[in-house]
Amino acid sequence: MKKNNNPSQLPTRCPWCEKDDLYRSYHDNEWGKPVYDDATLFEFLVLESFQAGLSWHTILKKRENFRKAFDSFDYQKIAQYSDEKVAELMQNDGIIRNRLKILATINNAQRFMEVQQQFGSFSKYIWDFVDGKPIVNRPKTLQDIPATTELSDKIAKDLKKKGFKFLGSTVVYAHLQATGMINDHLEDCDFRE
Repeated sequence: MKKNNNPSQLPTRCPWCEKDDLYRSYHDNEWGKPVYDDATLFEFLVLESFQAGLSWHTILKKRENFRKAFDSFDYQKIAQYSDEKVAELMQNDGIIRNRLKILATINNAQRFMEVQQQFGSFSKYIWDFVDGKPIVNRPKTLQDIPATTELSDKIAKDLKKKGFKFLGSTVVYAHLQATGMINDHLEDCDFRE
């Protein structure tokens, strides 16, 4: 976090997170911070894929329910889910009950492990797209932050080629932001690294 020169003043944050404490905590402690751990990268892939068509706030509110429903995002377990488990998840009103997204999560867990076998870790695979270093943008306003970029297009295309589902360019860009591969904190945000 940047040094706030006036300790009596509240910190300046990116305005998108000012909805409630849950959003502020996510912004302050997770968003834009580099993630290299495969388990956490997979968690964000699952959450981002379920977000497609919904707000990130909706997903954050259900995050703990997702964690319980999906075995703490254990991709090895998820890759083995049966039709019975899918039916159970479809009855769970604590998560987003979208059959295609649930099936995509199982598929993506299988593809995730294939990438691990091929590259040694999913982290190595995904971070190679940015040469292992976060891209630090300096947006002045929320309007300066794109929904997609050439990078997210390239990664989404490669993921699709590898068989991943529900991970288009917009979802991938959000994933890059969430996992700190891209730092899009506004220039005046006190939480920019």
